[in-house]
Amino acid sequence: MVVFLENLAAVLILIASFFLLVGAIGLIRFPDFFMRLHAPTKASTLGVGGLLIASMLVALAHGRPGLAELLIALFVFVTAPVSANLMAQAALHLRLASKAPIPRDIVPERRKQD
Repeated sequence: MVVFLENLAAVLILIASFFLLVGAIGLIRFPDFFMRLHAPTKASTLGVGGLLIASMLVALAHGRPGLAELLIALFVFVTAPVSANLMAQAALHLRLASKAPIPRDIVPERRKQD
């Protein structure tokens, strides 16, 4: 049973590291703040969550309940979206421009120009 839990933890670590890598690449490659904010917050939540679940499995295999890992996971899942939302609101308040293209059918003034 211990070997099975450790192998499952290894698979979760690989999956979580993939999500963390994708988030890091998105942080580097995206052109503006809003896009850069999106990639790491989504990917890091999945990545850190996977790592913490793997850590809980290893703790369970060694006879510990894994309560500390559960508390860390809850803390990360609560604080990551809240901090991302606050940073986005601050950027909107500062009128930080985005480089994302605006679809023509969304803005009424652009429909009249066509």
